[in-house]
Amino acid sequence: MAGLLANDSEQIDRRTIRSICDAVGERLQQSLRPEPRLPTHLEQLLDEFKQRDRDSH
Repeated sequence: MAGLLANDSEQIDRRTIRSICDAVGERLQQSLRPEPRLPTHLEQLLDEFKQRDRDSH
């Protein structure tokens, strides 16, 4: 990326860079948003893990 910024005709200002980074971050957050619930099998495994943890104490 430094090579791209070395050419004056390809430089963009910091404000534009920040806007682009913010927009990419927002899109990633939207597309990588976790599902509201775990699949049933994983919930069962977590419940079993919690129960075993309680039993060991």
